[in-house]
Amino acid sequence: MSERNIRIEPIDRRAVEDQEVEIVERKGIGHPDSICDGVAESVAGALAREYIDRVGEVLHFNTDETQLVAGEAAPAFGGGEVVDPIYLLIVGRATKRYEGQMIPTETIALRAAREYLEETIPQLEYGEDIVVDVKLGEGSGDLQEVFGEDDELEGAVGVPMANDTSFGVGHAPLTETERIVLEAERRLNGEYASTHPELGPDVKIMGKREGEQIDVTVAAAMVDEYVADIEEYADAVESVRDFVAEVAREHTDRDVDVHVNTADDYEEGSIYLTVTGTSAEQGDDGSVGRGNRANGLITPNRSMSMEATSGKNPVNHIGKIYNLLSTSIAESVVDDVDGIRDLRVRLLSQIGRPIDRPHVADVHVVTDEGVSLEDVETDVEVIVDRELANVTEITRQVIDGELTTF
Repeated sequence: MSERNIRIEPIDRRAVEDQEVEIVERKGIGHPDSICDGVAESVAGALAREYIDRVGEVLHFNTDETQLVAGEAAPAFGGGEVVDPIYLLIVGRATKRYEGQMIPTETIALRAAREYLEETIPQLEYGEDIVVDVKLGEGSGDLQEVFGEDDELEGAVGVPMANDTSFGVGHAPLTETERIVLEAERRLNGEYASTHPELGPDVKIMGKREGEQIDVTVAAAMVDEYVADIEEYADAVESVRDFVAEVAREHTDRDVDVHVNTADDYEEGSIYLTVTGTSAEQGDDGSVGRGNRANGLITPNRSMSMEATSGKNPVNHIGKIYNLLSTSIAESVVDDVDGIRDLRVRLLSQIGRPIDRPHVADVHVVTDEGVSLEDVETDVEVIVDRELANVTEITRQVIDGELTTF
């Protein structure tokens, strides 16, 4: 048996796939909240790598309070203009001095933000359509307890201690509706956008399943430069609808209806046309942590942590590590143990405690018909224990950009 406090019990509900109503949402990479998540995480990764290059370790920082104030635009067929630029403020703390060495944290942050925005929202002219500012308070590089290691507990040598008493939540496997919503946005902003420049990155998708009927509602920002008139706009909307319907068919045999830009009124000329491909240009503000959870989805049928994952320090900030780790544990268990229909992992930290030894690792399981909890309990515990022992791998993956946080 593990020395870690791992609890495994039946879940107190039906598997989400078996519930009568399911709701799933994803805010695409160009949504104002996701812009804040993406910039915050990009800056966090840049700071972590710079600290390692300069001093050999990740120092204290957090950039998870980044905020966006929407601008004002005048879109028009063939190309309009941004009248009042978007304002993005990178807020947080960072170590600027360490053992006599100065570290240009704000310069690093601005460079990382610019690179991320130019790659993610190419229609957004940096410095003109969007103004980026940074205010990073001083972090203390000499407070070793921030990243303290506990060498008194067996097996805990080299493991950071939790910075907070908090929790993370993960689940697996994804339902059909969850897979459709996640995959549709990623592919719209990937393969589809590469050949359809009229589609902006601000793609928000809401999935609803009632029984065996799935409805997918898509809000897709169209870029005015690539749309000549209302007929081309209507064609672009229909093309998005067809693409999402095809993605859905790859993941389910249920009936699926796809709706795109349902607020449009063609007769009144009220359509989702933008200059930059994001609603941030026109009245839609954003904040880190208001959008997708660590697995990329917003899932009211499941337990969720309200912690913002993006921008937090990847060494010992539980709001980041335990949300990513609980998701990884859930996926590993479902991949390796037969007979599990639904699984939830909740990891609770206690400040000052090694992060590989949570206050409790709480695992709730729904098994397939004919499979009992006793049939899977030992295998589940072994995997949870193994993943917790390897918790610092999450830190490495985050720094190397191998994990998404939203």
